Amino acid sequence: MTIQCRTSEETAKLGKRLGQVAAPGMVFAFRGGLGVGKTCFIQGLAEGLGITDTVNSPTYTIANEYEGRLKFFHIDAYRLNGAADFEMMDAAYFLDSGAVCAIEWSENINEALPANCSIITISILDDGSRQIQIAAGALESELS
Repeated sequence: MTIQCRTSEETAKLGKRLGQVAAPGMVFAFRGGLGVGKTCFIQGLAEGLGITDTVNSPTYTIANEYEGRLKFFHIDAYRLNGAADFEMMDAAYFLDSGAVCAIEWSENINEALPANCSIITISILDDGSRQIQIAAGALESELS
């Protein structure tokens, strides 16, 4: 499914809707260039999970953990050089924990992603709005 968001508020609201329907163990793999709105979407996702802490991109720490309705890991793979780097961080700790995981720059660790993860690709259109493509299987009907 493809959705156009005209503002960062709309992007966060879409993320919140996804967080409200997320189930334990779901992995969301985010793709898109710098500044497209991945973190904004994930902040909304965290809000939908009932997380009240400030959620920032973990570019330097690589992973942040939050508690809400479900445990939530926000992972930034920007500085990782492939799946081997992620495996060295104990990828199973994140992916097999039953927590919801949101992974920015997921294309950097593509080989480590579970086959059933949901791919969310964000791009900027000429008018500055965001085009968000969500391949989330059964969740897509929850978001329309």
